[in-house]
Amino acid sequence: MNIVLYQPEIPQNTGNIARTCATTETKLHLIKPLGFSLDEKHLKRAGLDYWDLLDLQIYESFEDFIEKNNDIQLYILTTKAKKFYNTIDYDEDGYIMFGKETAGIPSGIHQAYPENRFRIPMRNHKRARSLNLSNAVNIVLFEALRQHNFQGLI
Repeated sequence: MNIVLYQPEIPQNTGNIARTCATTETKLHLIKPLGFSLDEKHLKRAGLDYWDLLDLQIYESFEDFIEKNNDIQLYILTTKAKKFYNTIDYDEDGYIMFGKETAGIPSGIHQAYPENRFRIPMRNHKRARSLNLSNAVNIVLFEALRQHNFQGLI
């Protein structure tokens, strides 16, 4: 599996996600600009000593990401979708994309992939807009891994 973070802003979230990716043999893709330096202590601390286990790729833009990963199955997590994350049949090598913490994924990307959008169900309340990014990644990634019988994991 692949996790894609579109312009992540909070280093602790990305560090937690990096740790999850390292322990599940999931590749992590980061699309710039990032809201932090990759040398930031909060990022490193959240990822603990797992950084050498992580398969990490960084891209200059979404266009750069698509150019280097053409013909992929892209799944987009968004609060604007109708389908729930557990109704998706995840491709074994699928790319699950999450937007930045404060703004999500831009409408242009939504328009380019209208059938590939899904969401995590939650209450309908104007202040309860979304889950923490690292929690959302864990929920969806483990569903995708479950569908493939946690292949390669013990």
